[in-house]
Amino acid sequence: MSLGWKVVFQSGAVLFAFGAALFVTAGTLRYWEAWAFLGVWFVPGVFGFYYFYKHDRELVRRRIQSKEPLKEQRAIMKVAYVFFFAAFLVAGLDFRFGWSYARAGGVPLWLKIVSLAMVLAGILLTFWVMDVNRYAARTVQVEAGQRVISTGPYRWVRHPMYSGIVLMMLFAPLALGSYVALPFFALTIPLMVVRLLHEEKVLREQLAGYVEYCGRTVYRLVPYVW
Repeated sequence: MSLGWKVVFQSGAVLFAFGAALFVTAGTLRYWEAWAFLGVWFVPGVFGFYYFYKHDRELVRRRIQSKEPLKEQRAIMKVAYVFFFAAFLVAGLDFRFGWSYARAGGVPLWLKIVSLAMVLAGILLTFWVMDVNRYAARTVQVEAGQRVISTGPYRWVRHPMYSGIVLMMLFAPLALGSYVALPFFALTIPLMVVRLLHEEKVLREQLAGYVEYCGRTVYRLVPYVW
């Protein structure tokens, strides 16, 4: 299978899985928040991957490779995927049974719109990271020829890709109209922290210049916080 078709197949499978999780549990297709969220999540991805497919196919290959070479990272990601998928199921069930509406009057429209914008910001940040760091793979590993990147978002935090993901995790449930799903999405954040700490250990040991970079860029995830 060609690289382009691998991207199409993988993206389509993810879209179908998470769309099904939302709409089946919601019990209806009349769930506009889910349509808006999926659009904000996947439409920029189509354009982003088309851009990188044209300009750097090796990066695209790295991004579609999901098998972690390190057993510690495989264990972390298995748990993270379970929590992530469960969070979508809860959001759909919340729409169906109205838990957030019954307890807090529902998520206001303005907050849903702001949350969609923040999800989009997180997605655009991840694409900025990929544009600056062409070794930004989905898996934790150091490749031949890889070098330390300290420009773009790497000037402020050492793991800007994770910063974008955390931003999406915090605002995705609100964009989907669910307060109840927020804790389930938030559960993925500690796992991302564990993942990046282990990743830093690998980079310190295997990537030349990374220890010095850590001395210059002191924040890992959130500027001026941690």
